[in-house]
Amino acid sequence: MEKFMFLFRGGDTHPDNANDSKEAMEYIQRWITWMQGLGQKGILAGGESLQRSGKQVNGKNKVVTDGPFIEAKEMVNGYLIINAKDINEAVEISKGCPIFEENGKVEVRPVQKQN
Repeated sequence: MEKFMFLFRGGDTHPDNANDSKEAMEYIQRWITWMQGLGQKGILAGGESLQRSGKQVNGKNKVVTDGPFIEAKEMVNGYLIINAKDINEAVEISKGCPIFEENGKVEVRPVQKQN
């Protein structure tokens, strides 16, 4: 098995905007259910949601700027590390993600093996 990272981008709902509406709670529950399913199958290796705020350090002079740094639709909202036999299987696993209900994207990237 290889490790892959899912980078969650965009989507109309973000944990920072969470409210107590029935729809928001149901959406959050779908994420919980999906991730629990991955865990029960031994696929899930880790991950977290990310806050929108942050800082960015750039260049040789190490200039620090406050974020967010890009449009909300391209912002990384969170990530998971999963185990899959290859990138094709990882892509298929990503298709179950609830973020697609909210017009979001999942970027699937292989994790570089360390020697």
